Amino acid sequence: MATAAAVPEEFEHDGPERRDRVRRKPRAGTRVLVIDDSPTIVALLKRMLQQNGLSVLEAFDAESGIEIARREVPDLIFLDIVLPGMDGFRALRTLRRDPITKDLPIIMISGNAQATEQFYVQRIGADDFMKKPFSRAEVFNRVEALLDEEGIPRHTVKPGTRAEAAEVAASCEA
Repeated sequence: MATAAAVPEEFEHDGPERRDRVRRKPRAGTRVLVIDDSPTIVALLKRMLQQNGLSVLEAFDAESGIEIARREVPDLIFLDIVLPGMDGFRALRTLRRDPITKDLPIIMISGNAQATEQFYVQRIGADDFMKKPFSRAEVFNRVEALLDEEGIPRHTVKPGTRAEAAEVAASCEA
């Protein structure tokens, strides 16, 4: 008969177990566009997202990603920073300036998560940033943070961002 092993004190915590926490899930059929030049990253994200009932669109460069975003209008975009041709920063600016895609929630991803990049990403209107390599839990924590009450990912305008400045300017023109 096996007995339960004592948990060392440094591993004890007061909060609920991660798996016991109530999680909000994206509604079934939520469409996610993954823009990354790495077939491995695209396949990994696609498998994770599809296993949870999400529909995945793929693009391996910024130009085709922008075209797909305009045509398909996904619910959420994962956008790599380092891409061939147009980089992710320029793609993000292009998406934010387009009336069709300006309000889509965007999570930037990069293998180089320097603080300056993260700051820059937030300043130009990304909703979140995720460093490669990432875990399944991190992907879904980032998605969950963008969900509204109905399980739909929403773009969040952060105070002090260029996106907020653009909204203020637009409201002054009206």
